[in-house]
Amino acid sequence: MTSQRFPAQFRLRSTADFDRVYSRRCSASDAVLLIYVRQNDLSHCRIGLSVSRKVGGAVQRNRWKRLLREAFRLSRSELPPGIDIVAIPRSGAEPCLQSLQAALVRLVRRAAEKLARA
Repeated sequence: MTSQRFPAQFRLRSTADFDRVYSRRCSASDAVLLIYVRQNDLSHCRIGLSVSRKVGGAVQRNRWKRLLREAFRLSRSELPPGIDIVAIPRSGAEPCLQSLQAALVRLVRRAAEKLARA
């Protein structure tokens, strides 16, 4: 049985990590999420979350973060390896785990294709 944990090695933590992803300016978006991606030298994906106050109060922002982390954890095997991801939810959208998981996979793949072409 594989572990269902979300260890620190799959997270972007430092400001420098976020700045590197933003500086690459390779993104994809839909009505729910905005995704920025950048290649990393690792064999796995990492995700960072940027949830602003425009999304709502602290309770709403924490719900978004929990759902995004869970969507990433559940779909890690479907994502292309070696990519750093920053996920930014759109204000006004209502979070739902299934739709977030589908949007995350679709947008990361689209952004990764753009990254490969550039």
